[in-house]
Amino acid sequence: MRIPKRVAVIGAGSMGSQAMWRLAARGAEVISYDRYAPGHDRGAAGGESRIFRAAHLSEPRYIPLLRLADGLWEQLQAETGRTLRRRSGCLVLGETASPAMRQLLSSSATHRLDHEVLDREELARRYPQHRLPDGHTAILDREGAVIRPEASVQAAATRAEQLGARLHRYTPVREIAPAAGGVQIVTDQGTDHVDAAVVTVGPWINTLLPNLPRTVDVRRVVCSWHLPTRHDWFAGGAPPFVRATPHDCFGLPSPDGVSVKLGLSFARHLPVPEPERLDRTVRPEELGIFRELIAELMPDLNPDPIRVSAYMEGYTASGNPLVGHLPGEDDIIVMAGFSGSGFKLSPAMGEIAADLALDGTTDHPVGFLAPAEAGAV
Repeated sequence: MRIPKRVAVIGAGSMGSQAMWRLAARGAEVISYDRYAPGHDRGAAGGESRIFRAAHLSEPRYIPLLRLADGLWEQLQAETGRTLRRRSGCLVLGETASPAMRQLLSSSATHRLDHEVLDREELARRYPQHRLPDGHTAILDREGAVIRPEASVQAAATRAEQLGARLHRYTPVREIAPAAGGVQIVTDQGTDHVDAAVVTVGPWINTLLPNLPRTVDVRRVVCSWHLPTRHDWFAGGAPPFVRATPHDCFGLPSPDGVSVKLGLSFARHLPVPEPERLDRTVRPEELGIFRELIAELMPDLNPDPIRVSAYMEGYTASGNPLVGHLPGEDDIIVMAGFSGSGFKLSPAMGEIAADLALDGTTDHPVGFLAPAEAGAV
């Protein structure tokens, strides 16, 4: 297969900024486009914090990709001199007998992940912020961390520019079309011809590539920030946490150590018919579920939020993203539909995007995410 040298990255957000960095680091001529600018809050990378977990609740095939991402997070910090991730551990709590928790325990043991199972007494002693219902288990993933998403996107994009990438800010791409010997990228400023294109446009994927073989369902995600009612709420490090079935929520201490950010699972997210018309107003009636979760599981948080925000994320039916060549198009690589759990993987996805664009293939195990296959569990 011909090795392309001039590569377009369309969308400089969570995945695109990392693809820019890895492509530029490998000597490609990188041209990137974003309808806004790196670090904007209109996609899924807002809210100041995201969770990194080495363990996975549903699909053990992500674990090698998480290990790849772990090393690349460290590399990006070293190259930029920025603190983008803080190793904190991560708590995962859920029904002991649920498939998700059984899978987490099994894959953590199989892959020798650094983890610890906490019973109710030990959880109460070390992390009194949380309540553990009967029949539930808590697992401490010691490799967990808190990521700064906006800072990470800007750092990766800036590093790519330092390595020679060109980024066209506030430049929406109107069309991506196969052309003789490559791909045409059409914007309001004209048409560029490249050898390959990496499409990482997040919630705009259905607009730009309407013929994807798998549907990406764009949803509105609400997060809220709450103050603790106890002065010692953050004692013991207060690691980020994920609550699996039946609660399906997550939380992270804010970077300033003042509040706690809470978010919900897919079932609570409303559809977004048009990304440019996202309803960013969070209404009081949308906060009832946060009050219920706080009362049951984290009663030392004030149920009245000090801040609320709405973002967008893309979901697939299986929860697996679309990662690979657009079917029938060797020069167009798609990365979309990360279903709310992709940010921690983003440096690995950047490396894989560089493999696919420059070499046509990758040694990393992403075959199960190929756009033609990723709808299957």
